[in-house]
Amino acid sequence: MNQVRIVTDSISDIPPAICQELAIEVVPTVVIFGEDSYRDKIDLSSAEFYTRLQESDELPTTSQPPVADFEDVYRRLAQETDQIISIHLPKKMSGTVASAQAAAAGIDDAEITVIDSTQISMAEGWLTILAARAAQAGQPLDEIEDLIKGTIPKLQLLGTLDTLEYAYRGGRIGRAKAMMGAVLRVKAVISVEDGEVVPLENVRTMRRALDRMLDMVSEWAPLEEAAVIHAAAPQSADEVRKRLGELHPVDQIVVTEAGPVLGTHAGPGTVGIACVVGSG
Repeated sequence: MNQVRIVTDSISDIPPAICQELAIEVVPTVVIFGEDSYRDKIDLSSAEFYTRLQESDELPTTSQPPVADFEDVYRRLAQETDQIISIHLPKKMSGTVASAQAAAAGIDDAEITVIDSTQISMAEGWLTILAARAAQAGQPLDEIEDLIKGTIPKLQLLGTLDTLEYAYRGGRIGRAKAMMGAVLRVKAVISVEDGEVVPLENVRTMRRALDRMLDMVSEWAPLEEAAVIHAAAPQSADEVRKRLGELHPVDQIVVTEAGPVLGTHAGPGTVGIACVVGSG
């Protein structure tokens, strides 16, 4: 039996070294600045993206990978295996699942299962990583699917926005709330639940917001997996990683930089935590 192969999109924010180690195929999303289009992390690095984001008068737009890009990946993998699992960000947020399903319908040489992760960034990433670990261990398709279904309810993602400017510019909040945030220096703590962004709290300082985020995570302990995500904020991410080490072995905490989709709407300075929650 051929090993099951795992595919995801670049919004999962999985560090490249982990993708290489676990043979995870990543289909890049598309980032558009004006008339210029880039494939996430291929034509445009995270550092280049955040530089352009802060210098640009207009927000970039992002788009799901084209169907043809999924077809190319599936066809190439179908030369190695007849079983593929493709894990992507929620239907409520993007057409990525639809693109993957359209591509899968045109592939006859492999059984392709497309899964809505219900999450983004490294919460989607952890689902992908766990599936890839199981695949490398030789588990069959049905067991990996069961693992994924059992893990989805255990995924948690929190984020702290340093500014509401980008959420406002991207149409995520109204002008009044954006103005209030600017005046009061509000830092928003948010989560992603069932494919939707949920505001949790507004606090006055970034320090307090990070404290609250870590307090919330502590209520989920024990943690099976943990990652810190940041948007051009490595120092804050390192601080959060060290403090998160009180709940999870610090050498097992992944730190990764958010890509364009999260970065565009949350803005530079954002820091998040993605976990797989244990059973207690």
